[in-house]
Amino acid sequence: MSKGAKSIAFYFLMIIVFGSLMYLVAKKGESQQLEDAIMSVYDAPQNLGEGFGLFIKLLIHHVESPIGILLLQIITILLTCRLFGWIFLKIGQPTVIGEIVAGIILGPSILGHLLPDVSGFLFPSESLANINILSQFGLILFMFAIGMELDITEVRKKLKETILISHTSTIVPFFFGMLTAYFVYEAYADKGTPFLSFALFIGIAMSITAFPVLARIIQEKGLTKTHLGTISLASAANGDITAWCLLAVVVAIAQAGTMLSAIYNIAFSIIYIVIMFLAVRPFLRMIGHIYHNKEVIDKGLIAFIFLLLIISSYLTEILGLHALFGAFIAGVVMPGNIKFRKIMTEKVEDVSLALFLPLFFVSTGLRTEIGLLNSPELWWMCGIFILVAIAGKFGGALFSARFVGESWKDSLYIGALMNTRGLMELVVLTIGYEMNILPPTIFVMLVLMTLVTTFMTTPLVSFIKFCYKTRDKIIEQKHIEPVSGIFKVLLSFGRASNGQIMLDVAHQMFSHRKNKLEITALHLTVGSDVNPLHTDNFEEVSFGPILYGAQKLGIPIQTRYEVSNNAGQDICDIVNNEGYDFLLVGAGISMSDLPTDIDANRYRTSFYNRFFKRFKAPESWFYPGALLKDKTKMFIEQSYCPVGVFVNRGFVKATNVIVIINSEDDLFLLDYTRTLLKTTLGTVSIINRTNNTTPGIDKILKSLNEFTKTIKQATLLPNKDLSADLFNGYNFMLVSYSTWNDISEHRKEALQKMPSTLILSK
Repeated sequence: MSKGAKSIAFYFLMIIVFGSLMYLVAKKGESQQLEDAIMSVYDAPQNLGEGFGLFIKLLIHHVESPIGILLLQIITILLTCRLFGWIFLKIGQPTVIGEIVAGIILGPSILGHLLPDVSGFLFPSESLANINILSQFGLILFMFAIGMELDITEVRKKLKETILISHTSTIVPFFFGMLTAYFVYEAYADKGTPFLSFALFIGIAMSITAFPVLARIIQEKGLTKTHLGTISLASAANGDITAWCLLAVVVAIAQAGTMLSAIYNIAFSIIYIVIMFLAVRPFLRMIGHIYHNKEVIDKGLIAFIFLLLIISSYLTEILGLHALFGAFIAGVVMPGNIKFRKIMTEKVEDVSLALFLPLFFVSTGLRTEIGLLNSPELWWMCGIFILVAIAGKFGGALFSARFVGESWKDSLYIGALMNTRGLMELVVLTIGYEMNILPPTIFVMLVLMTLVTTFMTTPLVSFIKFCYKTRDKIIEQKHIEPVSGIFKVLLSFGRASNGQIMLDVAHQMFSHRKNKLEITALHLTVGSDVNPLHTDNFEEVSFGPILYGAQKLGIPIQTRYEVSNNAGQDICDIVNNEGYDFLLVGAGISMSDLPTDIDANRYRTSFYNRFFKRFKAPESWFYPGALLKDKTKMFIEQSYCPVGVFVNRGFVKATNVIVIINSEDDLFLLDYTRTLLKTTLGTVSIINRTNNTTPGIDKILKSLNEFTKTIKQATLLPNKDLSADLFNGYNFMLVSYSTWNDISEHRKEALQKMPSTLILSK
């Protein structure tokens, strides 16, 4: 008897023996059960109909339980926030705007007004405390991540250049906010709210800048490494540090009641900050030098960092500064080692941004009842708040930037960017609302002000860009004519490993042209919500192989890294605006021969055929990105220069090339083939698929005969059926876009065995 059979026999023996023993225990126990238990057995369902009724009753009970309601709320919130984040991303806005709007829609302003029963079931008043607590904890994690994004060393380096801009753009709107508060205090503030607390909170609400949203807008616009981007980021970082310190003082004064009462709060807070920077920070710096990669960072260290975060938040909470200030300071004092900060942000940011922050947006939306603004006077007042906020922040940043010597164009940019408020503003408003300093009507007005000032940033930057059409590379240009004597190739790749292979293709295709070859390697990270802390690491990893390949080939290469929401369109814009002579792009995973990509395509096709093909749903819906044909079509139609789409099938060197000529329009492939053979010294087989009825047949035959006479390695083959066997022995194929469309539709099976291929536009 085999070992496997013995195991199965023993398994069934165990089931029979112990199952029988459990049955005996159950029967013996029934004879001893109490009278009440016997009665409950008689109350149990006696048939399937009664059983289903009990099931429904228990189901409703579980749905309405506290944990059931909380999980349903989280599901609804996450789905709604992702939907509106995606919608606003499509119209060129930061996803945070969509998530804020989603919060308002789920609140009493929309859902509560249109479907009060649904709102009452989904967000019963007794359940809101759970959402608020989770959102506050999420904010603590988020503020910790924001603190880590601020590089104090860089802020200090740019302090002289940015202190006037950052502090003017903080002080001016702060003053305008307090002045506005003076006029509205008597009519709108709660009777028990001291004027100083009310005015200080309005002032701080007007002066805050959303550093995370600003960083991502600058990143999306490709301004990160420019003078404008550096000055704006440094000014925002400096201003944020100032604003959060001011907020801590304002909260301390508001909780203490008067400035005199707040002296002790402020004094002990200063002691706390001194300890964090002079004692905790040096200790953490030492830790950062020791623990700077994932291999050595263990759970004990992560637990210590989180413990430090919670202790810091707790101390500022009991000192009257609010827990969020402590989380922010804990992030700021983290080790300056960029690798350590990246690892920590990866641990914290994904959970806080994806799970907890949507809860905060909805908890804010549940407080935002736009219906409170029920008169023209209140809407006028809301408009005044918006105008004062824009005038103070935009104007303060604009004129201070101009005063320190920035051009009018850059000053306008800085003003527009610094006017971004976003999530940070909501944090301030929530603190003021929870402390009963901001009444509901003022809270609603300031939330709308937050939406307007954040929403206007991207259109305003685009408008300034439109008004200042110059030769600056940052600004969108008209098409630049190619530079004489230089052949400029833009090589755009996705996977890092593909970059080196595509460089080999570019080198073999173009290195023996009469013009000097100039290659720029472009890598795009898709998604504007990429943390700026991580982009340097992405850039380093992505360009490592291609730089190594360039060094091995002995050719100069420029690298370019950008973050994009629409990679295809941005590639076309770069090609057109900067005068490239050729665009070389990868085909994507739809034609990849990597095992993981083959599996992904197989499962995608199987899923589509099984569930959606019968409804005639477009197959492109079930692929992450456009199909090869659609992608190629977009590049060819929107690019001013020739385009090559490379399909990698284990490419090393084009030593045995096949070229397919399907019409007169395909003759341009011969020029590419001639240059390719000069580099590789390989052979080429040309398949002439034309016949006597093909338009321009005489010219085709003449060109092919001349080519085979001048190129000794060339062989002209007669028309052959495109089958899988035809591609045996070849390691590279050149084909035109029009021919590719034809054979991909009619000979799809044969293409499964094709070699590495370059699809070319004329």
